[in-house]
Amino acid sequence: MADTPEDALVVETPADVRTVADEVVKGNCILFVGAGVHSPESEESALDLPMLGGELSKYIAGETGYANDYPKDQVTNLARVSLYAEHKQDFGRPWLIRTIRENVQTGKQPSPMLEALAGLPFRYIATTNYDNFFEQCLFQKKKNPQVVVYNPDRNVATDDYIGDEPGDDPTAERPFFLKMHGHIDKPESMVITDEDYIQFVLRMGDPEGFHPVPRSFHLAFSRLCTIFVGYSLLDYNLRLLFKTLRWGVQPARQPKTYSIDPYPDQIIQKVYPNIQFIVRNVWSFVPMLQAELARRQKKEDVA
Repeated sequence: MADTPEDALVVETPADVRTVADEVVKGNCILFVGAGVHSPESEESALDLPMLGGELSKYIAGETGYANDYPKDQVTNLARVSLYAEHKQDFGRPWLIRTIRENVQTGKQPSPMLEALAGLPFRYIATTNYDNFFEQCLFQKKKNPQVVVYNPDRNVATDDYIGDEPGDDPTAERPFFLKMHGHIDKPESMVITDEDYIQFVLRMGDPEGFHPVPRSFHLAFSRLCTIFVGYSLLDYNLRLLFKTLRWGVQPARQPKTYSIDPYPDQIIQKVYPNIQFIVRNVWSFVPMLQAELARRQKKEDVA
């Protein structure tokens, strides 16, 4: 069918966004959402958004006196600063959890970009964020996600996806959502400090059934492409997690990976030649992907 005059007026979607859209429409893409999805479009729009990791780390360091005890350390290392707070007299783990909740959840609003992503047809979604905003956005989009939250107890079996019938795969309407570093409403599940990360990495060696990543999700990582939104692969913990999930898959057989990053690091690009870095920020990429998928759906409906 020929394009309508309205279609002719539409600016063509950039090739890198079309490439990702090709995977999404086929249901072949895992969405991996990081805290950077809450990056503000402007300083004024940051007021009600969840605090990002570096900002949160600075805040905790200021409240606990970390910089006084370690004046040469970087105060943006959240895992290190959090470990300090956890073991500092008059603070501790309950204070740490409460402070994180107050700065990433209570009185905060999800980014419009998170709401837009929730409306797209992803079947598998993973995040290391603690907040529950993405679940809320999915429900607002009339979706019914099955949420699995990381459990640091290696003696507890890990839940897996349960469909309407045995063997059912996740769907865009009932996606599988994995909270890999815990949930704000389950403080015991939260991976915050250096020691929490060590425990998490050790759990990645647990046998099937007790592995912190559900079996069906693990299989998805070995065969579906992954798109990182709101992350920087400069993050050591993210790279360690990513390589662990793809461990055992030959490089030639590894699915495509896309990283939405306005400032990709040159060294990381050389170390990970199989990752396609899309040099755009969240506020640029997500609306274009949303518009491209909507355009394709409209064409399909008309046809």
